Amino acid sequence: MTEPLPPSDYESLIRLIHDRHDEMSRTYQKIAVYLTQNPNDVAVRSVNSIAEEYGIHASSFVRFAQSLGYSGFKDLQGLFQKRLATAAPGFESRVHALEQELQSRSDLADAGFFRDLVVNDAAAVQGLLDSIPSESLAAAADQLAQADTVYLLGQLRSAPVVELIRYLLTMVGKRCLLLDPSGGLATHMARTIGPRDALLAVSFRFYANEVVTITEEAAARGTPIIAISDSSLSPLAKSASVLLAVPEHKSLISRSLTAPICLAQALALAVAAKLETDSVEPSIPFVTGSDQNRRS
Repeated sequence: MTEPLPPSDYESLIRLIHDRHDEMSRTYQKIAVYLTQNPNDVAVRSVNSIAEEYGIHASSFVRFAQSLGYSGFKDLQGLFQKRLATAAPGFESRVHALEQELQSRSDLADAGFFRDLVVNDAAAVQGLLDSIPSESLAAAADQLAQADTVYLLGQLRSAPVVELIRYLLTMVGKRCLLLDPSGGLATHMARTIGPRDALLAVSFRFYANEVVTITEEAAARGTPIIAISDSSLSPLAKSASVLLAVPEHKSLISRSLTAPICLAQALALAVAAKLETDSVEPSIPFVTGSDQNRRS
């Protein structure tokens, strides 16, 4: 019996990886996550370089490619290179400039760490332009603007992202409610979410169990889900009506929140534009010292 041909384009490859992900071994699942999170890196780096950084033997990457029908990793990598040439032609030069910047650093003290963080975060924020489709951002803003109430969910290191979104949406007059995990009531509060509401869930590896469970239960009740996560293979992706994937990159700290925070601000501004129909340029007011004095 003739074996089916492997995918001939990037989009078909990603669909195949999604279809097979749950049946893969743990090592293959880690490789799948890396490929979907870092398509530009896959296009420009050697398999040995990727394997060394990710802590998986290069032969595993080769066998992974062969399990999908390719002769080796080079054939699979070609699809990523073709995507890069058409979708983000300037990325390779940005990667080269970033590597040169880091290699030129000679100080390993506080100022050097600060420099590394700034350079890496700048690259991560710029990468949002390639990883977040404009139509996905618009769809997410539409669903949030139309919802009766926006429920916000994020725990552990995702908590600062939803706290910022709560502040911004409140200031533009959008009714929203934070599913606060303190007191153990988040799951019970989430059961009041209806199909006319929307749930904005934020979670990155390693995903908070309660966030995943609440998202799945809300989706099953017909609630629109806007998910901010790190990969299209995130457990939130299956429940999301709109997924905004923010690929995570190696950092000196656990994981940087600079790119997710930037995305949160962009999303809130997009919602403001939907709500402020009489405004030429949307804006988000903020609480001033005089506002606080009037309340006291």
